[in-house]
Amino acid sequence: MKSINPANGELIGEYPVWTEQQVTEQLQFSANAYKEWRETSFDSRKKMMLNLASGLKSDKEIYARLITNEMGKPISESTAEIEKCALVCEFYAERAEEFLQPVPVETSASHSYFRYDPLGPVLAVMPWNFPFWQVFRFLAPNLMAGNVGLLKHASNVQGCAIAIQQLTEEAGFPPHVWSTLPLKSSAIEKVIDSPHIKAVTLTGSEEAGRAVAGQAGKQIKKSVLELGGSDPFIVLADVDIDDVAAKAIKGRMQNTGQSCIAAKRFIVQTEIIKEFKDALVSRIESLKVGDPLDEATDIGPMARQDLREELHTQVEKSVQQGGVLVCGGKPLDRVGSYYAPTLLENIKPDNIAFQEEMFGPVAVLVEANDVDHAIQLANDSSFGLGGSLWTKNIELADKLVPRIESGAVFVNEIVKSDPRISFGGIKNSGYGRELGKPGIHEFVNVKTVWIA
Repeated sequence: MKSINPANGELIGEYPVWTEQQVTEQLQFSANAYKEWRETSFDSRKKMMLNLASGLKSDKEIYARLITNEMGKPISESTAEIEKCALVCEFYAERAEEFLQPVPVETSASHSYFRYDPLGPVLAVMPWNFPFWQVFRFLAPNLMAGNVGLLKHASNVQGCAIAIQQLTEEAGFPPHVWSTLPLKSSAIEKVIDSPHIKAVTLTGSEEAGRAVAGQAGKQIKKSVLELGGSDPFIVLADVDIDDVAAKAIKGRMQNTGQSCIAAKRFIVQTEIIKEFKDALVSRIESLKVGDPLDEATDIGPMARQDLREELHTQVEKSVQQGGVLVCGGKPLDRVGSYYAPTLLENIKPDNIAFQEEMFGPVAVLVEANDVDHAIQLANDSSFGLGGSLWTKNIELADKLVPRIESGAVFVNEIVKSDPRISFGGIKNSGYGRELGKPGIHEFVNVKTVWIA
């Protein structure tokens, strides 16, 4: 496996893929470690998790630079990612014991309740776009719940995987409570089949989700999937156009547009769509594209050359299907996998830019005749991860929120993940929840206890 800097094409590192024997041994090590880890007190787990948060914060510049070098995220966003990882560690360190307290239930028994017990080793298959955050939002709740974790990270961010492994060791976690499996995707099936693995979680593409869920289902093992999204950004006619356009660009172009919860479809009422488009163009053209290690950079390279090519193919096909290119729409003629920040308009529901996830710095503008039409357009998607609604009429927003088909709706705010609230989707965006109280309950045995 190779890690290549997408900003300049230079080789950062090469990592050997484990043999089947090495994987088999690690699975046994993890199963053995679980027997002791599940008995570890919450106080001990808490101490280690807080150590982990401290390690992240004390060397955040080092880890941020590693993220940026491996997948191209602008350095300011990489630093924020590390800080967020520390936050999720602190959140679950402080709240896990409360979230996992037995819950008494009044029945005809002398005493009845349900309790939350860990399951065992859980496999996490994680992507490259948030190479620390995606991992830590699984790691923190599940280690605090008494499970042990095994990470199969994306091949192009193995440096991040190794760094996370070292962080857990330095924080005092016992050997094999957290382990990295340097594997190709083709080897995941056998890992899921192992009797030592009790559950699996995946963040990634719809195709990968179907494969992992299917294999887990064959083995009757719990799975949680966080897949793609084509999040609607619904703009009603009463908004402050300049303010909302600024939020729209931030919501779409974060991580160079490589985010599942990025605002991908700007659905705007007819009355203001021209003014809104002009405001978007002004802000897109002012974005600074450049060296991701420069604090002033807004847009870095895409994570890999093949991803840039795939995005450009989608843009070209969208124009062939009637979409209109307003700005951008091409790979940049420079070293690295850079793509021009792009806006497409005249996008109809049958256009590829409407129906498929555009995983890069491409925004699409969709015209809505009225409020009901806007909601209809928002829901006319196979995805259902997040969505945002922008209006000054909060009473109307309260009535519209239940009609929006997604795992989250943010009113007058861009969609984001937060340790305190649950995160996940519906439809082809997956199932199950991460973060918040629901997140720590995904991989536990909800055990009923009845005492006569």
